[in-house]
Amino acid sequence: METAPKPGRGVPPKKDKLQAKKKLPHSKSKTRSRVEVAEAQEEEISVKAARSELLLAEEPGFLEGEDGEDTAKIRQADIVEAVDIASAAKHFDLNLRQFGPYRLNYSRTGRHLAFGGRRGHVAALDWVTKKLMCEINVMEAVRDIRFLHSEALLAVAQNRWLHIYDNQGIELHCIRRCDRVTRLEFLPFHFLLATASETGFLTYLDVSVGKIVAALNARAGRLDVMTQNPSNAVIHLGHSNGTVSLWSPAVKEPLAKILCHRGGVRAVAVDSTGTHMATSGLDHQLKIFDLRGTFQPLSARTLPQGAGHLAFSQRGLLAAGMSDVVNIWAGPGKASPPSLEQPYLTHRLSGPVNSLQFCPFEDVLGVGHNGGITSMLVPGAAEPNFDGLESNPYRSRKQRQEWEVKALLEKVPAELICLDPRALAEVDVISLEQEKKERIERLVRNRPLSAQALLTPTSSPHHVPRSAAQQGYDPEAKAPFQPKPKQKGRSSTASLVKRKRKVMDEEHREKVRQSLEQQPQRQEKKAMPLGSRPSALDRFVR
Repeated sequence: METAPKPGRGVPPKKDKLQAKKKLPHSKSKTRSRVEVAEAQEEEISVKAARSELLLAEEPGFLEGEDGEDTAKIRQADIVEAVDIASAAKHFDLNLRQFGPYRLNYSRTGRHLAFGGRRGHVAALDWVTKKLMCEINVMEAVRDIRFLHSEALLAVAQNRWLHIYDNQGIELHCIRRCDRVTRLEFLPFHFLLATASETGFLTYLDVSVGKIVAALNARAGRLDVMTQNPSNAVIHLGHSNGTVSLWSPAVKEPLAKILCHRGGVRAVAVDSTGTHMATSGLDHQLKIFDLRGTFQPLSARTLPQGAGHLAFSQRGLLAAGMSDVVNIWAGPGKASPPSLEQPYLTHRLSGPVNSLQFCPFEDVLGVGHNGGITSMLVPGAAEPNFDGLESNPYRSRKQRQEWEVKALLEKVPAELICLDPRALAEVDVISLEQEKKERIERLVRNRPLSAQALLTPTSSPHHVPRSAAQQGYDPEAKAPFQPKPKQKGRSSTASLVKRKRKVMDEEHREKVRQSLEQQPQRQEKKAMPLGSRPSALDRFVR
């Protein structure tokens, strides 16, 4: 005879009960979880850094001598033989003795080259593919040449006026207000063309609207030494008295003046970071100054021949043209000034140097001289990786047009050009304090008649005049200090509190006493016989 199992015996336990009996794992500590999160973040950062390194595949070039060999003795022919075919094609000489000396300029993308000769020869070409864009003769002396915001427009400072040409050599504009121009500089983020003239005027032309923004008189005679600071768009002018002045179109006077040389200044150059300025003068001195507020010389070197032209590369190399010789100095890094002790490279040309410029994003130095144009190979001069959204050498025509529209929409006003561009994002504390002070004075001046008595002096010897903050005109002013009255003995705060508490206790006792006295009467009323009939005379019962 089978019997049913008793409850609790022989019945398999349920699954959830088994899971409940299992030991729960220990919870992780906060420190351990934070360490794991930090490790995961580091791993993610390393993966992203590896991906970005794949995008920045180019590395800067370099030139090293074997067994302590002096790199200044390495010739351009030796460099051309050592590099690949594509790099060797970037070295060339244009023999143009008939129309020299030449001034040259590279476009912002580094793809196009424009040059103009003193005898009127003007040309522009894609120097990578050697495709000629235009070539004209203006039948007038050319003093300087500059690309505008793109390679489609070209500004030429001719003997009398300033002319604007397109990439086909067609004259678009003749700006007669800019006359006898000697030097040109274009500010790409402001769309301003700065011109220095023989009359001593520095003129800013807004090429987006075709108007003269500012015409400043430097009061220093002829201006033929000019450059720009790429970091803050400040124009540097060199003068015959040995000073370099810094200019902005928003101010009629120079922002700063730096005494650099005992003689006249021959050339000025500023590096891409805007922290170092190189100058050369008639005293044969080459100096490098710190522009970070101190304006003090960092290093100096006496040259056998004074440098007539200077240029900085994107990675901080300094090139100087002395007669028919070009010397290049290199530094330990991009942010550090170049060392003037030993030249990095030296090259001799067929004529005196007339202009220098490093090509953007290419290890190439363009030199304009009496015999034509020379393209030198300078390893490690340029930034190997470019920003495709800002300066793309391989952009198409449609991409260039789209970039022009965006650049015009993001144009920086000329009034914002200053020595320290970071000051634009800071709070002007002085102006705020001055505005607050004027507002308080205006409120005090327009006070009602009832408040007149607060400011009128009295004959009392204890009268103290009240300020605007004490009268409540300044909402941000702190309340005046009022000492808390403290007394001793019977008049102290503790004694007052005790007395108040004592009075409250006495009143409470009086109420309790009255309630106890009335309690017997209430009990007598309750003890009356139930059978007695009420009478009208009960009200007189005591």
